[in-house]
Amino acid sequence: MNENDILNQVLKLKPQERFLLVEGILKSLDQPDKNLDDLWTDEAQKRLNAYKAGKLKTYSMDEVFKDR
Repeated sequence: MNENDILNQVLKLKPQERFLLVEGILKSLDQPDKNLDDLWTDEAQKRLNAYKAGKLKTYSMDEVFKDR
């Protein structure tokens, strides 16, 4: 059974059943990933260091949202 076969079977389910499947799939993807957490920690530290050193251009909240 391939992805299209699975999708076709799922689409035949009642909306509540499809919702439960989607919820289960999303929960399975929302698992901690130490490697990804480490990458984001490193990136955040680099950005903080650049900010403290004055090497990072900053924008006021008004500038960020002026065109919204």
